[in-house]
Amino acid sequence: MLEEIESELKAKGLPPLAWYDVLLELRREGGLGLRPFQLQERMLLAQYNLSRLIGRMTRDGLVERIPFDDDGRGQIVRVTAAGRTMQKKMWTVYKAAIWTHFAQRLTDDDVEEISRVLSKLR
Repeated sequence: MLEEIESELKAKGLPPLAWYDVLLELRREGGLGLRPFQLQERMLLAQYNLSRLIGRMTRDGLVERIPFDDDGRGQIVRVTAAGRTMQKKMWTVYKAAIWTHFAQRLTDDDVEEISRVLSKLR
């Protein structure tokens, strides 16, 4: 399913799915941003992969790095206006792909069972 979603994003000229996840997590913070280690914990990515990803997204103007502490080594990553716009474009494709490749195949009972099981993981 993830390969199909990636293909659909690519066909629309949009970035990979991991970019959506970064943008979503940053938007959830409402403009405050996250320290890279916080983003890493939420996304379950290795630090070196996340650093490269943030670097590419910064170059594309979707996120910005803001100095966090007095010595300049700490930083906060924050979504930009362009990043919010990109996340919305990606969601349109992502949501349709979730429906096509996953949700439409489930019965109401299936959805209830999945919800029941996932609620145990909170």
